[in-house]
Amino acid sequence: MRQTLVAGNWKMNGSLDANRQLLDGIKAGVAEGVSAKVVVCPPAIYIPQAADMLTGSPVSWGGQNLSQEKAGAFTGEISADMLTDLKCEYVIVGHSERRALYGETDALIAEKFQAAQAAGLIPLLCVGELLEEREAGDTEAVVARQLDAVLDKVGIAAMAAGIIAYEPVWAIGTGKTATPQQAQDVHAFIRQRLAQSDAGVAEKVQILYGGSVKPDNAAELFAMADIDGGLIGGASLEAESFLAICRAG
Repeated sequence: MRQTLVAGNWKMNGSLDANRQLLDGIKAGVAEGVSAKVVVCPPAIYIPQAADMLTGSPVSWGGQNLSQEKAGAFTGEISADMLTDLKCEYVIVGHSERRALYGETDALIAEKFQAAQAAGLIPLLCVGELLEEREAGDTEAVVARQLDAVLDKVGIAAMAAGIIAYEPVWAIGTGKTATPQQAQDVHAFIRQRLAQSDAGVAEKVQILYGGSVKPDNAAELFAMADIDGGLIGGASLEAESFLAICRAG
C-alpha cells in the first residue's frame, strides 16, 4: 500500500517571520495526527530556517530545484550536495515553471534527476501538458516523452527511489482543475507506462497530483486509485489549508 505524500512547493514566496508562523502551524497540526507523509519545499535561502524548525518533527523538507553539476564555476546554482548538507530529503525536478520560464529541456531534467539520486536525494519529477496540448489530444504523448527522457537516462530501477508528480499546466494557478477522473486517467497512464518496463516498480512509485489541489477537492482526488497525494502550490502557504489537504490523505 502506497503512503499518501503531500509536498508543499512555496515557489518564490516567504519571509523569516511568515515562514516561522507557517512552519509552527504545520508542525502543530501534523503533531495532532496526520497519516500522510508531509514535506515542505521553501526557497533555497530559507531551507536552513526550515531545517532548524523542523528537525525532530515528522515533517521533511526539500529543495525546489538543483543544478545537474556537482560543483564549480556555476554562479547562482545550488548543487545536490548542498541540499543534502542542509539535510534535505527531497528535491523538485522539472517543475512546469522551470520548463516554461527557464527553458529546461527533457534531457536537462533527466540529468538533474540523476544528480539528485547520486547525492541521496529523492527527486520529485514533474510531468504535464499545456492547455493546447490537452486540447490537441496530446496529453499522453507529452507525458510519455517527459517520462521516457528520465527512464532512458537512469533506467526503470531508479524510478523506485523517485516520485512523479503529474501537473496539468493549464490547471496551475488558473483556478481550473482537472476532474478527479481526468487526473486519475493520466496517473493510470503513467503507472502503465512504467509497468511496461517493470510492473513491481510501477506499483511502488508514488504519483502525486499537482494541479490546484485545495482543501475542498483533495479528498476526492486522493481517493482515486493511482493518485498518491499532491504537490501543493498556493494552498501550501497557509497552514490550515495545507493541513486540511494533508488530513485528506
